Amino acid sequence: MTMREVVIRYVEPIEVLSVDHVGPYMQISKAFDALFGWLAQHNLLAAEMRMIGIFFDDPDVVDENALRSKAGVSLPHPLQVAVTVSPPVSVAHVKGGEYAVLRHKGPYSDLPAAYEWLYGTWLVQSGREAADAPVLEEYLNSPKETAPADLVTEICLPLV
Repeated sequence: MTMREVVIRYVEPIEVLSVDHVGPYMQISKAFDALFGWLAQHNLLAAEMRMIGIFFDDPDVVDENALRSKAGVSLPHPLQVAVTVSPPVSVAHVKGGEYAVLRHKGPYSDLPAAYEWLYGTWLVQSGREAADAPVLEEYLNSPKETAPADLVTEICLPLV
């Protein structure tokens, strides 16, 4: 059995450069590829960038081909004035507040089970309530440099 622990953390508001994705959540890597291509073209790649996925829909309710998400990065410095954000990139704003944070280690294909536990077990037993805001995933390492079993993802569930 997988051991899971949730930490309640205050998350500061975040400004994110993002690319929209519609379709199966497991295919968001296409949007990340487009985002990183744009960042490279504008000389904005930085080692300190935080990679963030923003997920708007419940895959148990919305058809997987209609799921809405954003592939994003939070830059370590304010966006340079000389750079104009242009399609397919836009600026998204993530609200600050209390989040239930579940650290998941393992392949992205195991994330649905982590979500099931977070919503179906932890949230039900916690006495807390999910806010009407998107869930975030922060990717703490890269699938291009890390074996799937060693990937670390923080699932951040906004709370009321």
